Amino acid sequence: MRVAHVITRMIIGGAQENTLLNCLDLMYDFGDDVLLITGKEVGPEGDLLSQGRAGELPICKLDHLRRAIHPIHDLKGRVELCEAIRKFKPDVVHTHSAKGGILGRAVAWSERVPAIIHSVHGAPFHQFQPAVTRTLYRTCERWAAKRCHHMICVADAMTDLMVDADVAPREKFTTIYSGMDVEPFLHASEHRERVRQRFGLSEDAIVIGKIARLFHLKGHDDLISAAAKVVKQVPQVRFLLVGDGILRDSLTRRIESLGLSENFIFSGLVPPDEVPSLIGAMDALVHTSYREGLARALPQALIAGRPVISYDVDGAREVAISGETGYLIPPGDIDQLAESILQLSRSSELRQQMGRAGQRRFTDQFRHQTMTRRIRELYEQLLQQRRN
Repeated sequence: MRVAHVITRMIIGGAQENTLLNCLDLMYDFGDDVLLITGKEVGPEGDLLSQGRAGELPICKLDHLRRAIHPIHDLKGRVELCEAIRKFKPDVVHTHSAKGGILGRAVAWSERVPAIIHSVHGAPFHQFQPAVTRTLYRTCERWAAKRCHHMICVADAMTDLMVDADVAPREKFTTIYSGMDVEPFLHASEHRERVRQRFGLSEDAIVIGKIARLFHLKGHDDLISAAAKVVKQVPQVRFLLVGDGILRDSLTRRIESLGLSENFIFSGLVPPDEVPSLIGAMDALVHTSYREGLARALPQALIAGRPVISYDVDGAREVAISGETGYLIPPGDIDQLAESILQLSRSSELRQQMGRAGQRRFTDQFRHQTMTRRIRELYEQLLQQRRN
């Protein structure tokens, strides 16, 4: 089988890691001919491909395939993409991200590729956009949905969102959770002492982690507000913020203004292979983003045996199960966020109980081999339908 994956950029991010693992599994486990088509653009999140994790995966980088809407670059990007697909002659084109999904599906459809699939890692339209922008993106998604044979969502909540927005009928969607290499997370606790020493954390410190870009809608301000309430009652709580971004300076200033400098630690940008050890140093993970398909940090923490606290957005409720694997709370509810952190901070037994429950429930579900097997079965099913 010849499979071309199309994604706008290979930054360090969940959708990109998902795509890379899928490509490598198809190559090494199934013997498929795979081509990753991407743009050259990177961002402050870092470049996933520069780490050498792609191995022998063939990669085609296009000069004009870029994230931002730009008529000239988009037109040239479409021409470049058309040339790449004609040359590769794929049986399957699998697209990712908003721009890569729209251009990739349009080109693959015009080239009559036998099977065209798009993965929805997160909807490009959301309630925090201006109405005009939201309507434009929703219209574009409806148009592109008619130019593919099936769509994959990383959570049932994403399917509900897309169906409710009339992007496509429900039968055109399949939920397949984003896969990952679970083994490093299963052994995350082995790094606990080393990492805590690295950040100067005492033995009695209760570490609440957050893994996210320091960016808008990621909810860091909410966590800082909750922290101000938490440390008054449990002063040994420390908040480990993993990631970097444009809000670093403003968040630092707010933390200082509240007298919380000793309670917050910024790890800065870290490569993906360091994430398991950082989670190993944590006692719980908090996820306060206001929109995200299904944040990889949530199952990663649970697989590592750490409970989670998450805003009830998109697919979070499918892994953050209140009273079982952690707490699911309304977005923006600072009081409930603080109370949930306090409950976990005060009870080691509760943390261990919820962490073990998450580990048992989600380890196999989020193995990348499970994801790739299901995706490839979908490829075969679609190709068979097209032959008939």
